[in-house]
Amino acid sequence: MAGAASLAAGPALLAAMPALAAPQIGQPAPAFTATDSNGATQSLAALKGKVVVLEWTNHDCPFVRKHYGAGNMQKLQADAKAQGVVWLTMISSAPGEQGAVDGPTANGLTGSRKAMPAAVVMDPDGKIGRAYGAQVTPHMYVIGKDGTLLYMGGIDSIASTRADDIEKAVPYLREAMAAAVKGEPVKTAVTRPYGCTIKYMGT
Repeated sequence: MAGAASLAAGPALLAAMPALAAPQIGQPAPAFTATDSNGATQSLAALKGKVVVLEWTNHDCPFVRKHYGAGNMQKLQADAKAQGVVWLTMISSAPGEQGAVDGPTANGLTGSRKAMPAAVVMDPDGKIGRAYGAQVTPHMYVIGKDGTLLYMGGIDSIASTRADDIEKAVPYLREAMAAAVKGEPVKTAVTRPYGCTIKYMGT
């Protein structure tokens, strides 16, 4: 896939995924309808006309803690909100596995971290995560106003848990989001994600 980043593979980077058709850049993003942490319905179809960011998360993952602890994820979410981008935080951890939380706990995490997603989408059966090929946390996606998948991959270019690497890294997600808002092509549309393996149901 064009524009893939050349990050070194490591034990925490990529997980084995079920044999599903992988989403493709330039094609419609996989549709979904799910319940969020407040019990409301979130549907990709209802967001047509908006740029959408999907952020797969696991609050116990050190890679996730790096970006929230340093305030980087919150800054990205604030920038998204200011630009009219809909940011959905996705939780696909199976019940009983690391990262799995109920709605009230998810809301508590959002508040304690001063995070500002538009919603936290609950995906305990992993159907949405598998449809997108989400492998790790954080795994990031950008969807254009017409529902086309524009970016998928890492939040940035340095696969580490060190907060001081954030400023040194290429900010792939930030660049992709900015291009999508402007209606411009995303220069680096696919990169290699890094983080903690998502603990899907049945795996």
